[in-house]
Amino acid sequence: MKYSILGLLFVVLGCGSSQTEAYDYTIAVVPKSLGFDFWATLRAGADSAAAERGGVEIIWKGTNDETDIAGQVALVESFILQQVDALVIAAADSRGLVPVLRRALEAGIVVVTVDSNTDPQVSSTFVATDNLAAAARAADIIAEATGGVGKVALIPYIPGASTSNDRERGFKDGIAKYPGLEIVATQYSNSDYGRAMAVAEDILTAHADLDAIFAANEPTVLGVAQAVKARGLTERITLVGFDTSSRELEGVRDGYILALIAQNPFLMGYEGVRQAVRVIEGGTVPDRIDSGIRIVTKDNVHEFLSE
Repeated sequence: MKYSILGLLFVVLGCGSSQTEAYDYTIAVVPKSLGFDFWATLRAGADSAAAERGGVEIIWKGTNDETDIAGQVALVESFILQQVDALVIAAADSRGLVPVLRRALEAGIVVVTVDSNTDPQVSSTFVATDNLAAAARAADIIAEATGGVGKVALIPYIPGASTSNDRERGFKDGIAKYPGLEIVATQYSNSDYGRAMAVAEDILTAHADLDAIFAANEPTVLGVAQAVKARGLTERITLVGFDTSSRELEGVRDGYILALIAQNPFLMGYEGVRQAVRVIEGGTVPDRIDSGIRIVTKDNVHEFLSE
């Protein structure tokens, strides 16, 4: 069969239009970085909320490094130019993202923060762990494991990131309840596995009598665990951390990580998108939503490994 040029054009354009999906809303979801299990799970939650609602396009984009504040600002600026309907963002810096997110609001874009907030909060709602309370719980776990006596190292990740600041403060406040426990070192990992390992090695060299370490996020836990294992100190050093990547869970199962604070990044992504849609459609939302925590130990780690 022969087709005219006009007929062929009609066929091509007709096929193309049938593949195009019309969306009610476009929501940009911006993590603090890419490449960690935590953010992949948050993305799954965002995608789930979009699929459940229908008609919502998710644009997932982030920097490769949590310390790349300028890169995250540039991403937000690009989404303002694209005129997305909403931004769901984990702020890499509590103050550094405020000006650009205010510009987003001025452009009529809904802003929801997840995991990490801004100071002051400029978003309609903030969906996250109560990091102050969660880090204080980590202090309680260390106190119980050490009998409330010993030397402790604290390894947060990025000064200026609200989650890191809150975990540092919450842990210090928690340790202060135990006069026999002393924080002898506080160093930052920059959310980098190699940096966390180097920091832990420095601390272990400077404090040969160290009893416990609190590592405040996934790459920090993994780097610290490697340093402790390399020195053969897994039986002596009590390691408590945040997050539940597969490698962290294996560390709990194998006994060189005592406990993990399990957050709920799926719920953060899910509620972030759900609340953003609600605001777009004129609904009211709470200022903050606590996504909750669970404590992972050797007794229940199988539940997490099987998920």
